[in-house]
Amino acid sequence: MKTIANLAELAACVGQEVAVSNWVTVTQEQINLFAQATGDHQWIHVDVARAQAGPFGAPIAHGFLTLSLLPRFFEEALVVSSVRMGVNVGLNKVRFVAPVPVGSRLRARLKLLESRAIADNGTQTTWEVAIEREGGDKPVCVAESLVRQYE
Repeated sequence: MKTIANLAELAACVGQEVAVSNWVTVTQEQINLFAQATGDHQWIHVDVARAQAGPFGAPIAHGFLTLSLLPRFFEEALVVSSVRMGVNVGLNKVRFVAPVPVGSRLRARLKLLESRAIADNGTQTTWEVAIEREGGDKPVCVAESLVRQYE
């Protein structure tokens, strides 16, 4: 985990890869629970036998399940010691570049694209988050994430 003292120190990192998260394994149980929570029960996610015979050779995670791991990746990869509160503002761009077969290990590379001061002693940051699969030749997801943090 990367520790940064304050938001001014973080702002100095614009244009750089700031942190890389730990690996997270995507399980069939997570996929099934995500399907229950969202109502997306497409067979490529939840029907193991059919998915094994399908185009990916195994069940794959929902794209939005992969995306929903962003808070976990941020929490495990980076802490700004002076921050008292952080808020997810949203996303500018998201692309699901490659499938995530069940059992995949994923991690995120966090590159700071922009940092700007906002009201109430805060900063809004824009991050490029590239989620990679262990052994994969390209990211499985690339997203531009907006975060507000307050000291």
